[in-house]
Amino acid sequence: MYADNSKKFVAVLNKRFPVPVLMNALGHLASGLGGIVPSSETEFLEYPCPAGDFVSSISRYPFIVLRSDNGNQLRTLAAAAGEQGLPRNVFTETMLGSSAEDQINATKNASAEELEYIGVLVFGDAEVLQPLTKKFSVFK
Repeated sequence: MYADNSKKFVAVLNKRFPVPVLMNALGHLASGLGGIVPSSETEFLEYPCPAGDFVSSISRYPFIVLRSDNGNQLRTLAAAAGEQGLPRNVFTETMLGSSAEDQINATKNASAEELEYIGVLVFGDAEVLQPLTKKFSVFK
């Protein structure tokens, strides 16, 4: 078992969407949450690789990807994470569109019932996250 698991990132993706849409959502969720959570909490470490002429920045903590059966499960997860005060990022179907402006307007003007959740990403203490995410399966 991985040693540094006191905290973790947990992404949960809606299995009803095609993989390319899910990967797009996951990228936006991760980069967006990076702007919410201070790097001191995520403990980004440098992984230098002289042989490959690069230095990667990777969080000390695990990044787990799970899947949900539907968007309502994601809505519940996002609400529960918010109630726990956990940093979270949500990606809905309104965030797909021809421009950022169109996506922002669609998201802003959608009713709660119209929002189809594609993914949710949460970061926090593993012991707080575990009860919120235990019903989800590993993404395959």
